[in-house]
Amino acid sequence: MKMSRSEFLDWPNKAVTLLGMSGVGKTTLANKLPKSKWFHYSGDYRIGTKYLAEPILDNIKRQAMQIGFLRDLLRSDSIYIASNITVHNLAPIATFLGKIGRRDLEGSSVDEFKQRQRLHREAEIGAMKDVEQFIDKAQQIYGYEHFVNDAGGSIVELDDQAVSVLADNTLILYLRADSTMEQTMIQRAEDHPKPMYYHEKFLDEQLALYLQERRLRSTDEIVPDDFVRWIFPRLLEHRRPLYQALADEHGYTVDARAAESIETEAEFLELVGRALG
Repeated sequence: MKMSRSEFLDWPNKAVTLLGMSGVGKTTLANKLPKSKWFHYSGDYRIGTKYLAEPILDNIKRQAMQIGFLRDLLRSDSIYIASNITVHNLAPIATFLGKIGRRDLEGSSVDEFKQRQRLHREAEIGAMKDVEQFIDKAQQIYGYEHFVNDAGGSIVELDDQAVSVLADNTLILYLRADSTMEQTMIQRAEDHPKPMYYHEKFLDEQLALYLQERRLRSTDEIVPDDFVRWIFPRLLEHRRPLYQALADEHGYTVDARAAESIETEAEFLELVGRALG
């Protein structure tokens, strides 16, 4: 959604989508907005609690059934398993996505990994398309004045229809990281490699390069964490121009470092106002 600074500041029911790489500070910024006035919509939370709820539980149960003690209790309905996904704890989603590589290191085959990636992609498309109805719910049911969409880092990999919903209903704000912040994100991925979504074409290209560089014969030999560490800087470089192109066409760009220093709603509105001005 394109608008002038004055139009944004006068907008009685503001709706903003935060765009950027995982770790750039979207959730931190959203949490600084007063919860009494801003409805915080987490795309990842919606994915995990609606679209992937059953596949996530099935994955956990599949693991539990490999343990004799738990298998007997589950089959006799003596216990049940539930995931406790919250906006601040999205671990069950990451566990479902998993990592490619050796089974003895909790890796999965390429086919299994890609199937989960496709499910996540469809789930994220659904979650972003739901933004329009949740803007209305936030106002009409819950009585919030404003709405902030804390979007996943992979929305630039989705179809045009999902992006159009965001562009038509929200002001898209790209948090652009500087080189120092990107290095911090890369180091974080080094220290704590976590599962992520990759566009299938990008994944295939990178897998071929990785196998060649590591001189491996097949993906079954991949050390899962090593591949995640290796691919993250490449994913960052791949998505950087996609974020910028989306922001140029449908939204606005702000310095992620400036967003990092925001402490109040007034400072946030001024930050957005400067981008629009």
